[in-house]
Amino acid sequence: MAASTHTVTNQVPPLVGYDVFATDRALTEAVERHIAPEILPEAQRELGALGLSAGSVQAQLWGAQANENPPGLHTHDRYGHRVDEVEFHPAWHRLLGHAVSAGLTDAWGRPAGHVRRAAGFLVWTQAEAGHGCPLSMTHAAVPALRTDPALAAEWEPLLTSHVYEEGLRPPSQKAGVLFGMGMTEKQGGTDVRSNTTRAEPLAGDGEYLLTGHKWFCSAPMSDGFLVLAQAPGGLSCFLVPRVLPDGARNAFAIQRLKDKLGNRSNASAEVEFDGTWARRVGEEGRGVRTIIEMVAATRLDCVVGSSALMRQAVAQAIHHTAYRSAFGGLLIEKPLMRNVLADLALESEAATTLALRLAAAYDADTDEERAFLRIAVPTAKYWVTKRCGAVVGEALECLGGNGYVEQSGMPRLLREAPLNSIWEGSGNVQALDVLRALQREPQALNAFLVEVGKARGADHRLDAAIKDLLTELADLDAVEARARRLVERMALVLQGSLLLRWAPPEVADAFCASRLGRDWGSAFGTLPHSLDLASIVERARAADR
Repeated sequence: MAASTHTVTNQVPPLVGYDVFATDRALTEAVERHIAPEILPEAQRELGALGLSAGSVQAQLWGAQANENPPGLHTHDRYGHRVDEVEFHPAWHRLLGHAVSAGLTDAWGRPAGHVRRAAGFLVWTQAEAGHGCPLSMTHAAVPALRTDPALAAEWEPLLTSHVYEEGLRPPSQKAGVLFGMGMTEKQGGTDVRSNTTRAEPLAGDGEYLLTGHKWFCSAPMSDGFLVLAQAPGGLSCFLVPRVLPDGARNAFAIQRLKDKLGNRSNASAEVEFDGTWARRVGEEGRGVRTIIEMVAATRLDCVVGSSALMRQAVAQAIHHTAYRSAFGGLLIEKPLMRNVLADLALESEAATTLALRLAAAYDADTDEERAFLRIAVPTAKYWVTKRCGAVVGEALECLGGNGYVEQSGMPRLLREAPLNSIWEGSGNVQALDVLRALQREPQALNAFLVEVGKARGADHRLDAAIKDLLTELADLDAVEARARRLVERMALVLQGSLLLRWAPPEVADAFCASRLGRDWGSAFGTLPHSLDLASIVERARAADR
């Protein structure tokens, strides 16, 4: 007998079958702004195709499957031989294959490559974030390898390939490869100079054998890894291939996979090196300097990845409230809910605008832009990744109990949200890195001030915030204890200046009133009621305009 009480009403259709790129106004406008007109149509076609894929039923299914079926470790074959292989669900490989074919490891050699890739990374991460880790490290390995022209000539065409080939084989037999990295060790964590992994030179030029361990080695199924180890001349950078040129497996013992809060589709491993063959990258004793460009590129991806999580969370919240009725009307029309949604949308747009500005600086590749990146990347990494968890948590609450259940996808976003704040140096590391730049590299501070000064005079609240910031910057004695506060203000001033230059007036006005003018509470949904909140929410809506 049919249950007469089970009539389903007032439920929200899934946000699916839409173009993740085209419906993101902050992102599409940033792409138009930072890509030259002669290249723009091609980039828009590429990103539009990726956006449709990211918003499809198929991609959403792949994302769910990859997370519901996390990778498994096989240390030995049936005969007892070590194989050290990680098995992934087919959905993982489909996600990676689609991403690689879309050029998400190819930024360094094509026009506007960094903006195109960052926009694509932001779009495709909204389908599933875990597989972004090997994409990011593969992309970021290129500048480190360029310190050795021979290694770059051998590996860069494979790293930037648009072909994904799973499985461990000699790189010469593959059309494309993935890279990982290994710096963190048990005893040191972020303090990589305390690493104990040893590198013993061999007779061959630049060849070594490594002995030691790595406490976190993400994406261990990759074809190669950049790692740090102590050589006779000091801490150095090395390339460790999983498969040697003759087809033999390199000594790369995966001890276990981490059981993590989120990022569950991706494998993070503990690995042991015992006579592991490696090639030195760069000079002995200059390992940190060699790998630092890789770190900077992955830090930018932390900003882009967090922007993607925020965008997807805000899109889901606005979509839900546009269909859900309560207390006599749609939730999106209720003044208090509109305030919450607008506040979340501001945070998302500010993050996206900043992320694409940083990518554009990579494309410009001038002395001034490199100086700007030196201080802006850790500043953005500190602030945007910190805001991600708060935004996703508040957006989940907009869905109420429906957002708390796994099928909504919101819990996966929430579990993923802290990762980018931790990876590649947590908050204190970023804040201290900004301090080093302020104290040792005056050209970096000058480039930052030139950038924020481009909007000076456009809003009195920004002008006052810049004045206050300059006062703080004038006194760097005993600054470490207040480093977080200083970097937060730098990030907000930078975001405010960018929005004043490029965002609609209602968005810039609301950001300056709340984040710079301090007419804002401690929780989302506390914007001044006099602002044009409806326009801000409508601008951030993902579909069904």
